[in-house]
Amino acid sequence: MTVRFGVLGTGHWAQTVHAAALAEHPTASLAGVWGRDLAKAKAVGAEFDVPGYADLDALLAEVDAVAIAVPPDVQVALVERAAAAGKHLLLEKPIGLSLADADRVVSAVRAAGVASVVFFTFRFQPSTATWLAQAGRTMLAGGAGTWLSALAGSPFDSAWRRRHGALWDIGPHALSLLLPALGPVTTVQAGGGSGDTVHLVLQHSAGVSSTVTLSHTVTPMSTGIEFYVHGDAGRVVLLPDTEHPVEALSVAVDELGAAAMTGGAHPCDVGFGRTVVAVLAAAERALASGCREPVED
Repeated sequence: MTVRFGVLGTGHWAQTVHAAALAEHPTASLAGVWGRDLAKAKAVGAEFDVPGYADLDALLAEVDAVAIAVPPDVQVALVERAAAAGKHLLLEKPIGLSLADADRVVSAVRAAGVASVVFFTFRFQPSTATWLAQAGRTMLAGGAGTWLSALAGSPFDSAWRRRHGALWDIGPHALSLLLPALGPVTTVQAGGGSGDTVHLVLQHSAGVSSTVTLSHTVTPMSTGIEFYVHGDAGRVVLLPDTEHPVEALSVAVDELGAAAMTGGAHPCDVGFGRTVVAVLAAAERALASGCREPVED
């Protein structure tokens, strides 16, 4: 059975990843593109030979699921409307910019009984699955992650990323790796560096800790990504793949379809998305207070 998707969003990621992956997917189809600017929606839709919509309800009437690629604060209300219409949801991270907004998303999805997958890109790549499996066979003592990027002038340079910084944009990716490897985070310490650089110390419930450094404001020659966990079997390193997001989203589409068919929860559903937001919110409080902050349930 072909799952009909609508893409909500007209930006770079919506066009080059969400729409592109759905247009070539073997068991899903792209039925239309919605945007707040009808001209942009029509332009993106025309690239994939589907209609563009400014009327969200009109698009929802034509699809089984939606893939949402808009700023997080815009995504929340769209989730509520799509879930209420009974549509399964492929969401972008973070699912909100506050715990209250994340709770709105979780409540809408659970009330509607629809399936959800949050597109933490690295979690839908074979190398990450291998890394997590290796980590699971190791008695872990901790871990670390570094993601340094140069946002200015890139296709991802946007108002919401500049306002909320690397913590909220690429922090979710870091947590999507360290949480399944090391367990839930109970407290966060944080310190700022130059630009939007932030350093986090995460205490995990298993009694181990991890560190994370994030930045969107380093020089282009300083950029790079690396994650590792360490324990009795040594260091297990992951160098995430940033070059093949279309392939990763195609996997996410498959897994959303499977969750919709079985009614089961996906490891990266909105519940996990909320957990990530809770850690980010604690980190934001820690940056402001200079103190260790607990992660709210």
